[in-house]
Amino acid sequence: MDTTWYEAAGAGSIAGIAGIAVIVVGGLVIAAVLVWAVRLGIRVKQAEPRTPRGGEHPTLPDSGPVHEERHRREPVEVPRAEETGRRLTPHELGSLGSRRSEDQSRPRWEGGSSGSFGSGDSGGR
Repeated sequence: MDTTWYEAAGAGSIAGIAGIAVIVVGGLVIAAVLVWAVRLGIRVKQAEPRTPRGGEHPTLPDSGPVHEERHRREPVEVPRAEETGRRLTPHELGSLGSRRSEDQSRPRWEGGSSGSFGSGDSGGR
């Protein structure tokens, strides 16, 4: 009688059991790491100062916000290629932002104009 078939089947079942054992042990390791992470998070949370209660929050002074300032800003223009003679690369531009405008007066709408919408007409026609 040929026994190689039975030997192969028996060897495969041991490999299958070993594979299942590796998966179970891996799952237990992952579960242990997750439990450790939760416990560490609880310890860190307990070490933090408590959140302030209702009456303990800071309040604005009676005079209102302090150091509030309004001013107009204008963009910093990017030099054109015709001015420099060549194209600028991104690292040559630096941090382009805005600067304080020379004219600090508030812009006002012209009389008879409705701003950016419509013609300024009353709309009755």
